[in-house]
Amino acid sequence: MSETRIVVDDLSDPRIARFLAEHVQQMRSLTPPESKHALDLDALRRPDVTFWSAWEDDAVVGCGAIRRLDARHAELKSMRTAPTRTRSGIASRLLGHILTETERLGFTRLSLETGAADFFLPARKLYEKFGFDYCDPFADYRPDPNSVFMTKAL
Repeated sequence: MSETRIVVDDLSDPRIARFLAEHVQQMRSLTPPESKHALDLDALRRPDVTFWSAWEDDAVVGCGAIRRLDARHAELKSMRTAPTRTRSGIASRLLGHILTETERLGFTRLSLETGAADFFLPARKLYEKFGFDYCDPFADYRPDPNSVFMTKAL
């Protein structure tokens, strides 16, 4: 197996664009439109977002991002592992990297929204493993039976 490289990504590579399009399509198939919070490519290019991609050789195997909410609080966005690589440690390596970088950037809290459906259980377990606690909606989110909110002090 090749070494996994995690890099800050400028979102210009068509392979990452396809990877993200698949992510948004999958989220739309699982979540009602009013509960879908996945960012599209244009939203991920905003200056308040830092995006990382994980690569093995020439293949995208994962991604994740943070969106700045304020000077101390960021939101985890767009966490995805390639379907062929789930349960292989990619998500753990990527999340660990993002947590380190988020703290290095001066943030003291990282929060996230994920799905409440069974499909999202592995993601919730991953976040729990990394010390995220369940919390009330944050930022512009509202209570939603399809959403779960989690946060972690850094």
